[in-house]
Amino acid sequence: MIDLDDLKYDNGLVIAIAQDYKTNDVLMCAHMNREALMKTIETRRAHYWSRSRKKLWRKGEESGHEQIVHDILIDCDADAVLLKVEQIGGACHTGYMTCFYRTIEGDIVGRKIFDPDKVY
Repeated sequence: MIDLDDLKYDNGLVIAIAQDYKTNDVLMCAHMNREALMKTIETRRAHYWSRSRKKLWRKGEESGHEQIVHDILIDCDADAVLLKVEQIGGACHTGYMTCFYRTIEGDIVGRKIFDPDKVY
């Protein structure tokens, strides 16, 4: 196993990308600190660090839309991780399956799968 202290944390954080383990769709991008990564490894459930709330959180702790982690990959520079996950429900807090649901022109290309007002 890679020593987690060998990762290149920027202000204590690494980029974390969640990708569907079956479809390879990119679901979301977040940040992890060492503790979030350790909890993810231990529980096989995705944990992240919220920069806005300044706290550790488990994906789905409020919504039930959790991420079951199948694989964790480290990039060549050791400054980002890729989580291959089974997404239960939607990944995006706005109700879409993935956070990448719109083009740069503003066109909606993703599918909305839940009403966030009923979940949060």
